[in-house]
Amino acid sequence: MQGYGRFSVMPPVLKTLLILNVSIFALQFFIFPSVLNNIILKYFALWPIQGTNLPFPGTFWPWQLITYQFMHSLSTFLHVGFNMFALWMFGAELENMWGSRKFLFYYLLCGIGAGIIHLFVSPLFSQPLPTIGASGAVYGILLAFGLTFPNRPIFMFPFFIPIPAKIFVIIFACIELIAGISGSDGIAHFAHLGGAFTGFVLLRFAERWGIYKFFDKFFKSDEHYRSYFAERYYDPSPPKRVKWVNRSEVEEDEKPHNSVIINGEHITQQIIDEILDKISASGYQSLTEKEKKILFELSQRLK
Repeated sequence: MQGYGRFSVMPPVLKTLLILNVSIFALQFFIFPSVLNNIILKYFALWPIQGTNLPFPGTFWPWQLITYQFMHSLSTFLHVGFNMFALWMFGAELENMWGSRKFLFYYLLCGIGAGIIHLFVSPLFSQPLPTIGASGAVYGILLAFGLTFPNRPIFMFPFFIPIPAKIFVIIFACIELIAGISGSDGIAHFAHLGGAFTGFVLLRFAERWGIYKFFDKFFKSDEHYRSYFAERYYDPSPPKRVKWVNRSEVEEDEKPHNSVIINGEHITQQIIDEILDKISASGYQSLTEKEKKILFELSQRLK
């Protein structure tokens, strides 16, 4: 990332998503016996609206559009492993650029959109089955990466030659479409396509429709949320807010409280808070050069 900011290889929302997915998989695989795991699947996997003929049938509930995203198949470690690797590989740069709140909303909405499209399209081509996995949301992340960095080279198995990100996305979309129509491998291909389609819609219209602002208003009053998910680009770890006082540059009787002087200008705690809020809402790239420089100067004084 250019400018005065710092790129985090493990930004906070991405790290939380990785921990949640891996922890839930470990609980399912190592701790819960098969009977209890079936109960968890019954209530938290994404069940078809029309039901199934499985021995432990479940019922669709709206919350499953969220919970299914954090569950993975226990038959192989590749399911959770591939999803988490792809999420980290393509998601870290997006969260650093967008800001944590926007990244979180985009990720979850892609997963929800993937689930909805899967519920209505997949029964047309295959037997309806319960669905689990973060793949739909991850395909939304992949789509966003391909459209944001279309010419970024990506090495794709099994060829290991650099392929532009936009071509990479098109290839995977075609593979998923063909596999989804054939409907013979038990994989929720239309959920993958649904996540990518939802991501495309969000990238094109979310800002115009005010989708992120609508969800963001539920969190603006939560100080704990703000302090955890606001990127502190002038410090890799999110510190508590501090009182800035520079005693060497002003006389004791002239010094304003809660401020620091940068290039002759008093930078108050209110200005710092506004910059942090702006990063949290719209990402680091939304800052002006002056605001970036303020954060850079503060980072140097923290060293």
